[in-house]
Amino acid sequence: MAFMVKSMVGGQLKNLTGGLGGEEKSEGDKSPAEAQGMTREEYEEYQKQLVEEKMERDAQFAQRKAERATLRTHFRDKYRLPKNETDDNQIQVVGGDVELPKELAKMIEQDNVEEEEKDSVLGQLSNIQNMDLDSLKDKAQATLDDLKQSAEKCQIM
Repeated sequence: MAFMVKSMVGGQLKNLTGGLGGEEKSEGDKSPAEAQGMTREEYEEYQKQLVEEKMERDAQFAQRKAERATLRTHFRDKYRLPKNETDDNQIQVVGGDVELPKELAKMIEQDNVEEEEKDSVLGQLSNIQNMDLDSLKDKAQATLDDLKQSAEKCQIM
């Protein structure tokens, strides 16, 4: 409501005065450097810095994406899953030679060592030794008892 009154009255006042009261430079007429309170050279340097920082962030982001893609590719190879073209593309964008972060590489190496130990004959023998035969016997007996009780409750038999 106030806007409508101001636009109607303000426009008529300007017509009456004929714009005699000197023209002020409005906010929209200022250059971007003046709006920021800088000189033109400072503003151009500031814009260059912003562009450089953005390029650095984009490069770091692409590197991280490539590292993740390398990790996914490793797991796909390990578990014999189908390859993904987007992961290959992300790796190629960075240059194709992507190394995993040290922590991830260490974790993968530990997993490989553990799997090799489990896959070996000695690893299987150690699993047999670690089995608790008494608890296994108790579980089997409990399962049999449950089956007997359910068979007694069965109305068909």
